[in-house]
Amino acid sequence: MRRTRRPRFVLMNKMDDLNLHYRFLNWRRRIREIREVRAFRYQERFKHILVDGDTLSYHGNSGEVGCYVASRPLTKDSNYFEVSIVDSGVRGTIAVGLVPQYYSLDHQPGWLPDSVAYHADDGKLYNGRAKGRQFGSKCNSGDRIGCGIEPVSFDVQTAQIFFTKNGKRVGSTIMPMSPDGLFPAVGMHSLGEEVRLHLNAELGREDDSVMMVDSYEDEWGRLHDVRVCGTLLEYLGKGKSIVDVGLAQARHPLSTRSHYFEVEIVDPGEKCYIALGLARKDYPKNRHPGWSRGSVAYHADDGKIFHGSGVGDPFGPRCYKGDIMGCGIMFPRDYILDSEGDSDDSCDTVILSPTARAVRNVRNVMYLALAGAAWLLPPLFLPRPVPQLAACASCLFCFSG
Repeated sequence: MRRTRRPRFVLMNKMDDLNLHYRFLNWRRRIREIREVRAFRYQERFKHILVDGDTLSYHGNSGEVGCYVASRPLTKDSNYFEVSIVDSGVRGTIAVGLVPQYYSLDHQPGWLPDSVAYHADDGKLYNGRAKGRQFGSKCNSGDRIGCGIEPVSFDVQTAQIFFTKNGKRVGSTIMPMSPDGLFPAVGMHSLGEEVRLHLNAELGREDDSVMMVDSYEDEWGRLHDVRVCGTLLEYLGKGKSIVDVGLAQARHPLSTRSHYFEVEIVDPGEKCYIALGLARKDYPKNRHPGWSRGSVAYHADDGKIFHGSGVGDPFGPRCYKGDIMGCGIMFPRDYILDSEGDSDDSCDTVILSPTARAVRNVRNVMYLALAGAAWLLPPLFLPRPVPQLAACASCLFCFSG
């Protein structure tokens, strides 16, 4: 009898089917592992906090910090959240803000680097350190604290963070955007504290009559080699000579109702050639504030005060990344506004003048501040009527000339 041989291609087909089967199993296992990692990655984290739906309550000893971090970061489409204070507890030590994904749950939001938070008990803003600065009013039971990121921040990777109280903006700050995003966080630190978290809250439209200086491009009267992105000012010039100056001048002058403004140094550039001060409305665009007549400015690179001259006088410390420079006018009590308007054209006609009791030469004291400390300038004797001064800030400049 003749013996037949089995074709080889049948065996090869079976081997291919077996390999395909193992590849399919490996593929399914890999998908399961990825899903588990993603599920772990986007889990809410909390410590000494009792979570019941959208209600968070303090669940620890009075000496222990309770912290909650949401499962997902804020995004361009969902850039705002709110916290309603149900019960302020014993001390009302409730903090609302943004933190990195793996923020330490043993610290209040805002105490550690790359985090920021508005604290209800003292109304201070904590931005990466345990010492806060005065920011807004205190919050109690029934108040709502909101926190959000300006949508433009997600395009430039610099977080422009704002806070609200009962739907109205309190203020804003700037910090680098974390690679994994910034996550909503709530901190508590005393017995009886309880809040309700609204991660899908929407910020209502603000009153158009409220103007936030340095918020949008419309609020700036002149921009030369400076780009405005929300509350961020960025130098665009070449920085190769002394005339390569970028200038941002506010549309409205300082007044008795709005007499102070601040600038936070996000990036000092190569030499921190940043000047903050006051200048007349027609100030030259290629001159630093303080260099020409009709201006005064505090320069961050050398800590000197320049008052209408290219030669400065020792004034305060040098300023670096993270420092906050401020400038304002201390108006005498007998100053009144001759005229006032809401339109842009009114800036040309609004002047400050003393009352009939004032002397012919009016003494006007101006001050500059850095991170809460103030240094007084010598009194400036201004003839009547007082020249109009416009707030002028040159920010994020990088010169080599």
